[in-house]
Amino acid sequence: MSVMEWPHDLLSLDDWINLPETPEHQVEVVEGVLVVAPRPMPFHQSAVTRLGYLINEKLADEYWALSEVEIVLSEAPLTVRSPDVVVVPSSLVETNPPRFHTGDVRLVVEVLSEGTRRTDQVTKFSEYAEAGIEHYWIVDLDSPVTLITYRLIEGDYENFGEFSGVAELDFAGTPLTLDLNALTTRRAQRP
Repeated sequence: MSVMEWPHDLLSLDDWINLPETPEHQVEVVEGVLVVAPRPMPFHQSAVTRLGYLINEKLADEYWALSEVEIVLSEAPLTVRSPDVVVVPSSLVETNPPRFHTGDVRLVVEVLSEGTRRTDQVTKFSEYAEAGIEHYWIVDLDSPVTLITYRLIEGDYENFGEFSGVAELDFAGTPLTLDLNALTTRRAQRP
């Protein structure tokens, strides 16, 4: 095990960019302070991968769902999060940026897991709203798998629906049908 020197001051975006990769940890920055957690467990990762795939299959071509990319919520003080899934314009994805800014992000999805429940439901809920991200969805993998959708209305998230089983949604004028039970199976369910 190697020991790395962690910063002793609040991080700037340049500091963040120059940090070494840590594949064994999930690292984010909140108001200039590093937040380090173990990587999510395989069941969580499988659900995130499946969710991104299912959303991409239904999205209009102008949008793209990506898993675990960095979004800069604020540069001063620096807050960088790596949501489980984000939806951004395809034209921007094609430029292959190292991270996205909140103005680029149309939807953030967090999948609850042990150790992140409060962060996803309280802290990130308020951070994403303050950053102006229009849609926020929270998935709970505990049986039955559920999805709560929020939409930003006058600066606050309002509950736009709670689903289990099959969720019939609308995103940017495109109907999305998501089989939530498919998030916890080994193979995507075929029609």
